[in-house]
Amino acid sequence: MDNRSEIREFLASRRAKVTPQQAGLGAANTGHRRVPGLRREEVALLAGVSSEYYARLERGGLGGVSGSVLEAIARALQLDEAEREHLYELARTAGATLRTPRRRRTSEQVRPGILAVLDAITEAPAFVRNGRLDLLAINPLGRALYSQAFDGPDRPVNLARYNFLDPTARTFYPDWDRAANNTVALLRTEAGRDPYNRNLSDLVGELSTRSDEFRTLWATHNVRLHRTGVKHFNHPAVGTLDLLFEAMPLPADPGLTLTTYAAEAGTPSYDGLKLLATWAATLTSTPGSRSASQ
Repeated sequence: MDNRSEIREFLASRRAKVTPQQAGLGAANTGHRRVPGLRREEVALLAGVSSEYYARLERGGLGGVSGSVLEAIARALQLDEAEREHLYELARTAGATLRTPRRRRTSEQVRPGILAVLDAITEAPAFVRNGRLDLLAINPLGRALYSQAFDGPDRPVNLARYNFLDPTARTFYPDWDRAANNTVALLRTEAGRDPYNRNLSDLVGELSTRSDEFRTLWATHNVRLHRTGVKHFNHPAVGTLDLLFEAMPLPADPGLTLTTYAAEAGTPSYDGLKLLATWAATLTSTPGSRSASQ
């Protein structure tokens, strides 16, 4: 992916989301405007830099920019935490392009110790994924939760491909629009961290070609941090599941994340998860976490 175009389109898209009123520029700036949101010179004013300098930054010239300037731009554009981190990642990778572009070293192999941890988690769905949302390893309960994704031929199972290309995803995710937005935002975030990942670029190209919805969402340049929250599922065997999730990066395995789901005790989803465990025991798939590639 072209880092300079990523920078240009991300900054322009964030600028378009902030109105002069939101930026505190006053009524004098609310007349006829050729662009939505803020103009470049208004962002420059708010960030305390020259218009020419900000224009160069928005054209993709973030390499070597100081942290104080990045923070000033983040404040001017009213970036949230995920957007701020994305801006810093874009600046970091822009600096790399001025030297020798290198891919981030990302492990695609799940270590035996992590596989043992997955196998030890018996009462909660759990899996390890990479930044492009490939399921690299998954425990039996996790495989039961995502059973419809594993019905397809692709290995490793990719949650973005499942979300946009498998029709069962429309019912598996009760709020499919939200799931789709989050999926694209996660891929866009990863693209900022690792713009030279050929596998990620190929996936984005495939989904952009095969899904109009993906292509539209990709153009929004939205990003997201995926750490904790609630996910909603409509499982074909056990019905509605509202599950808490924790997504934990694996420091010893850069680029890999361990995700676990759980339900609050005493809720219908807690009972549903117990029922899912019973249903999982009846599956004929190979037991154990290594079944993610099978």
